[in-house]
Amino acid sequence: MHIVIAPDSFKESLTALEAAEAIESGFKSVMPDETYTKIPMADGGEGTVQSIVDATGGSVKKLTVTGPLHEPVEAFYGLSGDKQLAVIEMAASSGLEKVAKENRNPLHTTTLGFGELIKDALDEGVKEILVGIGGSATNDGGAGMVMSLGGKLLDKDGRSIAPTGEGLGDLHSIDISGLHPRIKEVTIKVACDVDNPLTGKNGASYVYGPQKGGTEEQIEQLDGYLAHYAKMVKKAVGKEIEHVPGAGAAGGLGAGLMAFLDAELQRGGDLLADLLDLEETIKEADLVITGEGGINHQTIYGKTPVAVAKVAKKYDVPVIAIAGSLSSGYDTVHDEGIHAVFSIIPELSPLDALLKNGYENLTSTAANIASVVKLSQKL
Repeated sequence: MHIVIAPDSFKESLTALEAAEAIESGFKSVMPDETYTKIPMADGGEGTVQSIVDATGGSVKKLTVTGPLHEPVEAFYGLSGDKQLAVIEMAASSGLEKVAKENRNPLHTTTLGFGELIKDALDEGVKEILVGIGGSATNDGGAGMVMSLGGKLLDKDGRSIAPTGEGLGDLHSIDISGLHPRIKEVTIKVACDVDNPLTGKNGASYVYGPQKGGTEEQIEQLDGYLAHYAKMVKKAVGKEIEHVPGAGAAGGLGAGLMAFLDAELQRGGDLLADLLDLEETIKEADLVITGEGGINHQTIYGKTPVAVAKVAKKYDVPVIAIAGSLSSGYDTVHDEGIHAVFSIIPELSPLDALLKNGYENLTSTAANIASVVKLSQKL
C-alpha cells in the first residue's frame, strides 16, 4: 500500500510534521512494509509557517516589528527552501494574543508590523507570498500595512492619518504611487476562511470587534470609519471593497490586501493543498490519513481534514481522520469524503497532560487504526 499522511498541527501539542511522524510511527509498528509519504499541512492559521517550512526544507526569519499597540514586538515569517515563497501569519505581528486583555481597543490597534513583514519578504526577493490572516487584534482595514509599504493615507491637511481604525475617520485622500516597487512582481495569496463583508451587521467591526475589546459605541464608530475608507479606496484605485466576501476578515485587512496588493483570497485548506501539490501525491495513494487538534461542525468550512478529503474523493481514495478531540457536529465530515474519524484521547485527563502526551497518544491511536486496516485486508 501507498499511505499518504497529511495532518494539520495539533495546537499546543504537535506541529504538523510531528503529527505526521507520530502517525507514521504508529502505522509502521503494525504495517512496516508499506510505502509512506508525509505532507505536513495547514489551513492558513497558526502553524502555517512551520508547516510550509517543514514541507519545503525552508527556514524561519525572525525580526522586530511594530506591534498592534505601536510598540516593538518580536515576529517571524517563513521562507521556502528555494526562497521563492514567503509565508506570513499576520498574528505573528498584529495578533490579538499580543495585546493584554485590559489593553484591547480596536480603535487604536494597527497592522503596521504586518506590512513590515511583507516589506522584508519583498526585499528578500520572493516571487510569491502566502498570507494567513486569522487572529488579528486590528480593525484598521489594512491601513497600517499599506503605510508600511509606502502608501500615503492623508487627512484634509495633507498629513498622514494615524494608522488605526480610528485614524480612518480622518482619511481624505490616498496616494499609492510610492508603494514598494516589487509588489507588482509578486503573487500574493491569502488564506481566508470567512465570507464577511467589510461593513454592516455581518462586517468586520460588528462580528469581530467585541472579541478585540470594542464596546457597542466603538463598534458603531469603526463600522462607519470602514465605510468611509471603502469610499476613499474606490476613489483612489477604482475598486469596490465594501461588500466583497472576505473583505471584513482580520478587521478589514482582507479589503486592504485586495485593494492595494491585488491579493487573491482563498479557502485556507484548499490553498495549502494546491501549494504543496497534494493532488499529485494523493492520486497514487491507497489510503490517506489526515487530522488536526479538534474536529467539529466547523471543520467542513475549509479546514485541513476536509481540504485533504476533497482531493482524495476525486480519486476514490479512502480517508481516515484522527483528532485530539471530537465535538458536536464532527460527523458532518463524512459527507465531505472522510470515511472514519478517531479521537486520540485514551482516558479522562487534565488538558495539560493530554497536550503533553499528544505524540504518544497519536502514535498509539495510529497503531490501532493500522491494525484495523491490516485486518480488513484479510476479510
